[in-house]
Amino acid sequence: MASIKNLKKDINYVLGDIIEECYAWELLNPKATTKGTEAIIDEAIVTFDALIEKVHIKNVESKKAHFKSLNLELEKNANKLLEKINKL
Repeated sequence: MASIKNLKKDINYVLGDIIEECYAWELLNPKATTKGTEAIIDEAIVTFDALIEKVHIKNVESKKAHFKSLNLELEKNANKLLEKINKL
């Protein structure tokens, strides 16, 4: 089983990279409005907070299944955010 420390790092790195991608898009499109990227950044922060909160839940039946579901949720949310960036 992967460690909690690595799961937290994955959450931080993945969502951090998505936020960086938004900033890169803003730099490459200086004349475009930033409302779309701001919404994506806000959603990434909300996702980060929710996932970290779920990581710290102590009374779960199967820790392995819980962390695996968190990893899948991270992947699903990250893909959704990247699709939004690609549509900008």
